[in-house]
Amino acid sequence: MSQKVKTGLIEDQALFRKGICAVLSNWPDVDVMFEASEGHSVIERLKQCEVLPDVMLVDLSLPPNGDKEYTGEHLTCDLNIHFPQIKVIILSVHNDENFIARLIERGAHGYLVKDCDPDELHEALLAAHTKGSYINERTLRAIQRNMGKKPKPARFSVDITRREVEVLQLTCQQYTAEEIAEKLFISVKTVNGHRNNLLQKTGSRNVTGLVIYAIKNNLVDVL
Repeated sequence: MSQKVKTGLIEDQALFRKGICAVLSNWPDVDVMFEASEGHSVIERLKQCEVLPDVMLVDLSLPPNGDKEYTGEHLTCDLNIHFPQIKVIILSVHNDENFIARLIERGAHGYLVKDCDPDELHEALLAAHTKGSYINERTLRAIQRNMGKKPKPARFSVDITRREVEVLQLTCQQYTAEEIAEKLFISVKTVNGHRNNLLQKTGSRNVTGLVIYAIKNNLVDVL
C-alpha cells in the first residue's frame, strides 16, 4: 500500500488506548492521527480537521455525555451521517452475536473483540480501508443467525443479474475489485460498475449493506 491508513482510536480506558496506539505505531502502513477518550465530542472535533481518518476504531462502551448515554453505537450512527467516508470498526469485550449483528446493521464496517490477535486488527484496518469492510466469519454467522434461518426466496427482492450475484458473493468473501476481476476474467472497471449497480438496486450505502443483502437472500454460505 503506497499510503498509510490514517487511523483514529476512540477508547475511554487510557491504558488500553495507549497500548493499542503502541501496537498500531509499530506498523509502517498505519498512522494514528486521531485519539479521544469519549465519543460525544468526536464529530465536532472531526469537523475541525483538515485531514480525516480513513478508519476509526471505536470502543462500544464509552462514557455518557453528562446524563445522556453516548455509546460506540451512537458514535457509529453519527459518523455514518456526518462522515460516511470514514470506515468504523467496533472494538468490544462482547462476543455476543446480537451485539455484532446490530452494530453491523447500524453501519459499522467491522467488529472485533478486544482479545483478538494483533494480526487480525491489522488485517481489519487494511480490509476496511481497501475493501470497504472487514466481515470475518464470526460476523457473517452473527448476521445470519440474527436474521434467522429462512428458506431461499423464490425470487430476489430486486432484479439482479447472474454476474452481479457472482460479484456480490466474491465481495462478501472480502475479495478486492482487482481480485474479482481476475477471477471472473473481466476488467476492474466492469467490477466497479457491477458494484455500483448493486448498491443502487439494493439501496445499500456501502459494502457492508451489500453483505447484509446477500445474507438475507442466502447468497453467501456461512459454515
